[in-house]
Amino acid sequence: MPGGSQSPRKLIGLAGFMGCGKSTVGRLLAARLGWRFADLDPLIEKHAGIAITQIFERLGEPAFRQMEQETLERVLGESVEQGKPTVIALGGGTFAQPASVEMLRAAACAVVWLQCPAEVLLARCATMNNRPLFRDEASFLALYRQRLPFYERAEYCVDGNSDPRSVVERILAQGIFERVSV
Repeated sequence: MPGGSQSPRKLIGLAGFMGCGKSTVGRLLAARLGWRFADLDPLIEKHAGIAITQIFERLGEPAFRQMEQETLERVLGESVEQGKPTVIALGGGTFAQPASVEMLRAAACAVVWLQCPAEVLLARCATMNNRPLFRDEASFLALYRQRLPFYERAEYCVDGNSDPRSVVERILAQGIFERVSV
């Protein structure tokens, strides 16, 4: 098994570029497993009291990344301390941050990259107005290429270019998670 773990995992992080379906798939996966679901971006917004686009505009990306790291640390800590298996929808850039990757590994969080072709992601994001790093097609594709090597380091890779329920089935087929009763 990748990652060297002998026992079923109790933490999963969904990584991938904006538009790959981390939030939707994460919610469905958590429901199927009977696990808690944590979505980093809404948690950051709730804690900050403003939208992520406003965080980027007012405080800049470094401040956002710091908030993201603190939120991830809090979610991982709660999951471990409370013994609550958790599916975490990571932000699009979370897995490209070395400190975040270190935290995920230290918590024995299995990271699954939801892989989608850039063209599909672009089409999905073109109509969204809540993506602070989506300015135009050229910058979108440049950011995708920049983050791709980080996503490729994820422990698992699942094709995310289909119906979210099918993606959940592909993740479950990996056999890396422990079901819990609700």
